[in-house]
Amino acid sequence: MADFYQHGTIATLHRLGNPDYQRLEEELNSLAVSIPTALVLPCHARDLKTDVLQAIISELRAARFLSHVTVGLDGGGRADFALAQKIFSTLPQEVSILWNDGPHLTALLGDLHRAGLEPGPMGKGRNMRLCLGHVLASTKVSAIAIHDCDILNYRRELLVRLCFPVVHPEMAFQVSKGFSARFSTQLNGRVMRLLITPLLRAMQDFKGFAQSLAPLQFFRYPISGEVCLQRAVAESVRFPSDWGVETGMMADVFRVVPMGEICQVDIAESYDHKHQQLSEGNPEAGLNKMASDVALCLLRSASVDGSPLGAECLAGLVENYLQTASSLLRFYSADARINTLSYDMTLERRTVELFASSIERAIAIYLADPFRLAGAPSWSEIESRLPSFGSALNEAVRRGSE
Repeated sequence: MADFYQHGTIATLHRLGNPDYQRLEEELNSLAVSIPTALVLPCHARDLKTDVLQAIISELRAARFLSHVTVGLDGGGRADFALAQKIFSTLPQEVSILWNDGPHLTALLGDLHRAGLEPGPMGKGRNMRLCLGHVLASTKVSAIAIHDCDILNYRRELLVRLCFPVVHPEMAFQVSKGFSARFSTQLNGRVMRLLITPLLRAMQDFKGFAQSLAPLQFFRYPISGEVCLQRAVAESVRFPSDWGVETGMMADVFRVVPMGEICQVDIAESYDHKHQQLSEGNPEAGLNKMASDVALCLLRSASVDGSPLGAECLAGLVENYLQTASSLLRFYSADARINTLSYDMTLERRTVELFASSIERAIAIYLADPFRLAGAPSWSEIESRLPSFGSALNEAVRRGSE
């Protein structure tokens, strides 16, 4: 995005022209000894045999500034774990693979549950929490980056630009959040465009919104899977286990880090990844499920001061959302047209209507348990309650499929 506008709250680091990322990478390489960096890759078993993952691994082989790569494998059996070991063994960095469905990790999840540190259902957030815990307990890295395994047009530049603001001591940021233009032959980023943006605007009159959710509006793409955290932030931040993981993490970051030490960075000229289906007939799949999880995360984040939102407060939320989202469609249509992209107004309206039903479902879930926190326990909370959990997690990872 070739502009340099700053709204004055968190820093926005733009991608101007075609910057020389290799020069930035050389600086990271020189800092690697004193400021070691790890990469966390939440991975599903279905990603293992894709050309996309192979392309990502090929790029990561040259990332000399990374000392560790930690892979969290979800949805995989013994054969998938063995395949993951083979695939990632080609990396020169120190590699750890967490077999989240294996017997050793499953037993540890049971320990968390019994200690009242509910890890949540299987999902990207739980995967990330275990991976972060392993990195924190087994290494002395100063920074931890996270990105997905389904990025279709991955280049190492993405990771360099994501890590640089946190790793470079002169920049002094504790959090770097990635964003980029989401388009192909059409406008992508449906959850951001058609759910999060209008829903946040519809929630602006909620008591406490300015303190809890308003800062999320400073991010261009809070739902992106790309983030780099200083070690202390990774220890303290809370986030959900489901599709609300990225939104919840960014909402909680403002509790942990001063705004002036948070930045968002344009990580790629364009970005594309595996797109979810709408799943209009199945509330437990696709964007239908994602929208409900994200909306529930926002509702729970809005009441972080301990005063839950009441039914009266939420009564007009869906209608306000529909009005706000519908008013944006003309803007998106105009943006697509001036960039000669295709735009299906009928499909966009159907998506807004689907998201409205997802919000209704999220409201019902929220009202059934309004005191439940938005995020599962942070790593520091787990360590304080279960001081030996880190060493047990490291041993479980070491044992692998034994």
